[in-house]
Amino acid sequence: MENVEFDSSEIEYVSYGGEHHLPLIMNLVDQELSEPYSIFTYRYFVYLWPQLSFLAFHKGKCVGTVVCKMGEHRNTFRGYIAMLVVIKPYRGRGIATELVTRSIKVMMESGCEEVTLEAEVTNKGALALYGRLGFIRSKRLFHYYLNGVDAFRLKLLFPRTELHPSLPLMADKYENHMQSDQGDTPFK
Repeated sequence: MENVEFDSSEIEYVSYGGEHHLPLIMNLVDQELSEPYSIFTYRYFVYLWPQLSFLAFHKGKCVGTVVCKMGEHRNTFRGYIAMLVVIKPYRGRGIATELVTRSIKVMMESGCEEVTLEAEVTNKGALALYGRLGFIRSKRLFHYYLNGVDAFRLKLLFPRTELHPSLPLMADKYENHMQSDQGDTPFK
């Protein structure tokens, strides 16, 4: 499949809007990611955290999605990116960056202190994307995926303003960097 020519203003980003979006998300994830998920897994995420799931459309066609959650984890309020997909002809144009950025913004506004995810060690595009967004590799998980491939656990820590008064300025700088970064690649 070749890249599709389009202007970035033609991409419409929408929050998960209900059951009619679920087959679109499932189709994208099933065709692009190596892990199989059941309908119950999808519903777990989109029903409990609909505000953290976004879809990208081009001329009515769903071309990308991100599915996330958040909650307590070891005395930390943590966000988690479970699934990120942009179909091949639309990669490299900032769509994944925008999807992830929207989710991270909601997580930050909801009080998350960090965001984590796992990505295959062989998925250079996803690792590059998350690296540009400030994620660090915190752990290697051996044979993590059903296909036997190892994963990196990636983590994005949010600055805690009570630690140093200049941190809000750094957070604004980080947010501006995320908004200006339009690179994009294959995903989680």
